[in-house]
Amino acid sequence: MPCVVALYMAPYPNDCRVAYLIAMRPVRVNGGVAAWTEKALLDGVLKRQIDPPIDWLAGGLARLKIGANTVTVAGLVLGLAAAAAIAFGALIAGLVLILLSRLADGLDGAVARQTRPTDFGGYLDIVFDFLFYGSIPLAFAILDPGANALAAALLLMSFYANGASFLAYAVMAERRGIRTVQRGTKSLYFTTGLAEASETLAVFVLFCLLPQHFAVIAYVFAAMTAWTFAWRVRMSFQAFG
Repeated sequence: MPCVVALYMAPYPNDCRVAYLIAMRPVRVNGGVAAWTEKALLDGVLKRQIDPPIDWLAGGLARLKIGANTVTVAGLVLGLAAAAAIAFGALIAGLVLILLSRLADGLDGAVARQTRPTDFGGYLDIVFDFLFYGSIPLAFAILDPGANALAAALLLMSFYANGASFLAYAVMAERRGIRTVQRGTKSLYFTTGLAEASETLAVFVLFCLLPQHFAVIAYVFAAMTAWTFAWRVRMSFQAFG
């Protein structure tokens, strides 16, 4: 019988939860369809809070006949503008543009669900996300090559490896007919982990607010991303090996 591995969160005082693996056990999946479900740091918690206002805003865009792909393109333009602003030293402007870009990234899927989701829209969303995520570390490397270049290169390497593991898992899951709605309805199989969109956004905000500590923050987040990569490889072995 297909099963999943559940990654549980340990409860801490004040109901604060951290990414702490306390148990793994097989869990039967409805209809015998295998999926990997995990609870990660921020995305799972924040999704429940931000989905209602995001859906409300998406409804307004849909009524204005603004399509999901248009919102996706706007998100990329804002993200690349943020990278350009950071590279030229305008960190607060870059921060504002990053936040607007990620708002657009959340809106495009919501608009698609209220109009007409397409495979091309899903493709565009994931490709543009990877482009945005790579542009911000590059911008900080350009801003101060001496202090930031090595840390930015290591972070980009971890993004590259993690992205490859994410996409390869999605391809294998599609071949086997595996589905998940752990992060809502997605265009491809979405494996969760320690370094997801919310964590990445939080790190980018810290980069802008504490640029003098870019290298330290980047090294720490590269380690988190590498952990997610290693965890996903392990998941792949258990699911497909």
